[in-house]
Amino acid sequence: MAGDVILSVDHLVKSFRIHQQKTNSLKQLIAARGRNRFEEFIAVNDVTFDVREGEVFGIIGQNGSGKSTLLKCMAGILQPNSGTVNVYRRMGALLELGAGFHPELTGRENIFLNAAILGMGRREISGRFDEIVDFSGLHTFIDQPVKTYSSGMYVRLAFAVAINVDPQLLIVDEILAVGDVSFQRRCLEKFVEFRNEGRTIVLVTHDMGSIKNLCDRAIWLEHGTVIDAGDPADLVEAYTERMLGADAPTSDGSVRRGSGEIKISEVEMFVNGSATAVKRCRTSDSIVLRLHYVASKTIPQPVIGFEIESLGGATVTAPNTRDVGAVPPTMAGTGTIDVALPRVDLLPGTYDLHTSITDFNRAHIYDHVRLAMRFDVMTGKPYETGGLVTMRPQWSMS
Repeated sequence: MAGDVILSVDHLVKSFRIHQQKTNSLKQLIAARGRNRFEEFIAVNDVTFDVREGEVFGIIGQNGSGKSTLLKCMAGILQPNSGTVNVYRRMGALLELGAGFHPELTGRENIFLNAAILGMGRREISGRFDEIVDFSGLHTFIDQPVKTYSSGMYVRLAFAVAINVDPQLLIVDEILAVGDVSFQRRCLEKFVEFRNEGRTIVLVTHDMGSIKNLCDRAIWLEHGTVIDAGDPADLVEAYTERMLGADAPTSDGSVRRGSGEIKISEVEMFVNGSATAVKRCRTSDSIVLRLHYVASKTIPQPVIGFEIESLGGATVTAPNTRDVGAVPPTMAGTGTIDVALPRVDLLPGTYDLHTSITDFNRAHIYDHVRLAMRFDVMTGKPYETGGLVTMRPQWSMS
């Protein structure tokens, strides 16, 4: 449970002047009578929220929605026009690639410089130096000028410094999108470690999976204004549907998007060989999912997939026909697709089924139906209650 307020943003407003005509000479300035016409652009408009100690707080929104400006105001890089930002713990911020680095200095010298800016003494920096370098993985280049670093090396060093100044509040802007796979894994591990230690993280990212899986709460910015706030899974779903231009929800709650040449018209579930469609099964039951489709034209190599998601928003499984080499050469007219699940390892709870049909490259969406079906799993064997799936443990004692 999150504790006391560690960051408070109250009615924050930040605007910029966009000059319509740049004055390049004294003559132009006199002709304009000293006036330089401009428009006021409001990047952050009356934003208010609190972040509590121990939370991972997410901020989502399109490019240009004001996310980065908001973070810079929170970090003290920009001064707001009105409103306040109050920070009650030591803060580390990683907002821009290599922000605060001096290109002529070496990696070693920049570590000491940046850590000092973030509030650490020289002795404390020396004690953490090896840990910083180990995390960055830049042992070979640490005594080279950072102007010779690639963008990935920049961000690795900057992130390593930011997380090793012992911050109680860490503000991060899109950092997980940069770096190689192994570095991204180390970042994610560090995030989980920070969260388990009860530290507070404010995260801005376009990776909706990170928002759903890492964050406790989130806000959605649009044109500098908070238009929604609350549970990350709900926000991500609404935001994704808005960005992808989904149709309005139907009477059964499903939401469909796609070009529509082929559609999933119905989804049915059959349990243990029964010919009667149901929406309930038990752990360890054998089920068949039957997807009915209608195609207005012949579709080459369509990929059919489905996703099972817990009611809390966690994805349990998301297979598709391309992954298992079962892509049909074409699909046309009407028909059905059966997916057999010989033994359901889902534990008791409510689950949502989403379906999709795409081209072979998974780039073009013909049809995507969120909440194609909601079903319940009742207690079966084994009699477990914790988690989403059973791993069928076998216990022994000696």
